[in-house]
Amino acid sequence: MKRFLLGLVLVLALVLIVAYAFQGPITLRLMDRVVAQRLNANLVDELPDGLHVALCGAGSPLPDPDRSGPCTAVIAGDDLYIVDSGSGSSRVLSQMQIPQGAIDAILLTHFHSDHIDGLGDTILQAWVNGSRTEPMPLIGPEGVQEIAKGLNGAYRQDQLYRTAHHGEEIVPPSGFGAVGQPFAQPEAGEAVVILDDDDLTITAFRVDHEPVDPAVGYRFDYKDRSVVLSGDTKKSANLEQFAQGTDLLVHEALSRELVGVMTEGARKAGRANLVKITTDILDYHASPVEAAQSASAAGAQHLLFYHIVPPLLLAPMEEIFVEGVSDAYDGPFTVGRDGTLVSLPAGSEEIRVEELL
Repeated sequence: MKRFLLGLVLVLALVLIVAYAFQGPITLRLMDRVVAQRLNANLVDELPDGLHVALCGAGSPLPDPDRSGPCTAVIAGDDLYIVDSGSGSSRVLSQMQIPQGAIDAILLTHFHSDHIDGLGDTILQAWVNGSRTEPMPLIGPEGVQEIAKGLNGAYRQDQLYRTAHHGEEIVPPSGFGAVGQPFAQPEAGEAVVILDDDDLTITAFRVDHEPVDPAVGYRFDYKDRSVVLSGDTKKSANLEQFAQGTDLLVHEALSRELVGVMTEGARKAGRANLVKITTDILDYHASPVEAAQSASAAGAQHLLFYHIVPPLLLAPMEEIFVEGVSDAYDGPFTVGRDGTLVSLPAGSEEIRVEELL
């Protein structure tokens, strides 16, 4: 037995020595396989026909290891739309295997920096990796054309370098940047139709994010399924009107209790500026319970929280975040994080929630 065990140890040691000696070639072979698999992967092609929502950013301006800046991918059949593009959202799209070259348009809810500071990366990846021949449509309320103009100016030199290096066939100059497509801010009770094409209709409606104006939410109707995205807003009767009967309400939420702890910490640290900011943000965001009340008033079938404030760094914080939600809304709800996917297959009432990351 001792000889057997000794022999086994020697064999294992030899295997480890050989593996260590050839770890470079083994790693390269594994990398080659993984790269090929990932380049061939495409979440949009793998999903069943229907309406699907993937959070490419479930967070806010505050750093959160589980949540990047606000970003929502909406997949309707073969069409792909991005709503807002906060910091890190392009990387999350790549991790979820959502091809940025296939984006049909980017829609903006408003122009707060945390909703647009990832646009440069997303538009660049769509152009270079997708070899786009036309600029990215950037759709939003009046003023979106200035966002597009600023981005194009900031990335102009980069465009020249990349075209010169890779050639016009790979990075066509005609596909560089974004083109702003503005619409007038709708009045309360009214909606603006962004797209009405075959089975898909996209509408924009006013939300209440004062003093930020304009600010809108969006509704996507595809075949017999629907999704409403709140954008940033405090509790809004107008949103409840346009979210009537929706399958999925994707609603921002801020926990006043948790933010209050941050305010007190800033006060004790002598950070008067942070005390002012964390106090101010309370008046133009909805709490989780208020979002739940809106979901209930609209008759939404599922509630998905995003633009989550503050970061939920510990499990007990999430429990505090959702306290009272079940009393205000009797439907199922999900606290979103980067990679949350909600699928609404066409021709059914199924609502499937997965975590891709």
